[in-house]
Amino acid sequence: MRIVIQRVTEASVQVDGNTTGEIAAGLLVLLGIEDVDTEEDIAWLSNKIVNLRIFNDENGVMNRSVVETGGGILLVSQFTLHASTKKGNRPSYIRASKAEFAVPMYEKMIGQLAKDLGRPVQTGVFGADMKVRLLNDGPVTITMDSKAKE
Repeated sequence: MRIVIQRVTEASVQVDGNTTGEIAAGLLVLLGIEDVDTEEDIAWLSNKIVNLRIFNDENGVMNRSVVETGGGILLVSQFTLHASTKKGNRPSYIRASKAEFAVPMYEKMIGQLAKDLGRPVQTGVFGADMKVRLLNDGPVTITMDSKAKE
């Protein structure tokens, strides 16, 4: 699994003009799933997401997590995170999982994040043409891959 985490002061996602998820301050998480991903990847990434100390404390130092700040999480599926640009100018998405595998994994990630966060997670709509709005705070943007734990 690959994720892009963006610290935001607000974020929302719309499908066909209808808002499907929105948060005030918190994290926008873009999630890419591939067939080799497991529930271990979900648990590891969820733990990392909710415990990342990327929010400012009273001294202006990034020392607080989304759990500590009471912030929200907006999770959006994004198959393009597994784009291969090695050859040519048209990205290949061969590594991105098809819906049969990806949807159950996406739903498990929603459940795990909600459990670890201690409150519901906002979402987009898997496979839909989504319009994502965000106000990046910092900006703070972090990428992670569960297959390349650093």
